[in-house]
Amino acid sequence: MSTNKTFDVNAWVRPNIRAMQPYSSARDEFHGTASVFLDANENPYNAPYNRYPDPMQWRLKEKVAEIKGVPKECILLGNGSDEPIDLILRAFCEPGKECMLTVDPTYGMYQVAAEINNVTCRKVKLTSDFQIDMPAFLSQIDDTVKAIYLCSPNNPTGNSLNRKDIYQILDTFKGIVVVDEAYIDFSSLPSYTKDLSKYPNLVVFQTLSKAWGAAGIRLGMAFASPEIISVLNKIKYPYNVNQLTQEKALEILNNQETMKSQLTLILSERTRLQQELTAIPCVRKIYPTDANFILVDVGDADTVYQKLVDQGIIVRNRNKVVLCAGCLRITVGTEEENTALLNALKTM
Repeated sequence: MSTNKTFDVNAWVRPNIRAMQPYSSARDEFHGTASVFLDANENPYNAPYNRYPDPMQWRLKEKVAEIKGVPKECILLGNGSDEPIDLILRAFCEPGKECMLTVDPTYGMYQVAAEINNVTCRKVKLTSDFQIDMPAFLSQIDDTVKAIYLCSPNNPTGNSLNRKDIYQILDTFKGIVVVDEAYIDFSSLPSYTKDLSKYPNLVVFQTLSKAWGAAGIRLGMAFASPEIISVLNKIKYPYNVNQLTQEKALEILNNQETMKSQLTLILSERTRLQQELTAIPCVRKIYPTDANFILVDVGDADTVYQKLVDQGIIVRNRNKVVLCAGCLRITVGTEEENTALLNALKTM
């Protein structure tokens, strides 16, 4: 494995972003302790929520750094992972001129964010076993491609992308390479955060929405070099993570044992679902998964989906997604929810 040590963030960031002066909030300008705050035009009543939250979320970042083994200066916290997905494009891709590159099928927000930013989204179809078609993928890299987005474990397929392929892309491409690890806690494979020091163009996304059971508080995490994080901090909204989210996230992260016990239950139920689905007549194929969901080929996906809806059971119909014809994406639920699903499918 070679190492990319030549990445110059200033050579890749958009010129107008490089030249701009970021907004400076009252909470950015004062550091220290005080008893009287008359600087931010806040209501003096209704403490503590009358005050603007820490714009850099340092207490929360310190906890994230402790758990993830990444320096706090290498962390960006956002309003879900959707915020850093968008920030990377706004920072590095010139609207109407430059491109991002990803695979197909994958998480749909990459294309949505690209379209919002008027950035071309190039997609290369995965192979039949849901891996990167490396010759086709590398052939799409040219001077207009500024960012690559790879989701591993991938959504909606559930599998992890081959690590040797991702390392080859990191060795080959000199721009931003994002590895979205929203489902990494359900996988036995290590996180790419361990490779940040080797690859200064690498950005890793994680989230509290999946294994940590906190989709409702909307907290995403981006890990990257201090230089990349500095660029993203420059263009993020000043108070992008609200006080309630920061408080709840700290509470959740300070209770790792709850997450670990729930993770054990989810993985056990994932195994049970994989085993019991094989005996159901309408199930034609169960795809391997490293996530908290299973992609299942049921043949007539539209009909099976509607019959489940009629019984109050909602899964995700992926029938119209590339390479996923006939497939439903089934999230691993509680033992009772999974049993209800299995019993319903047995009647079809």
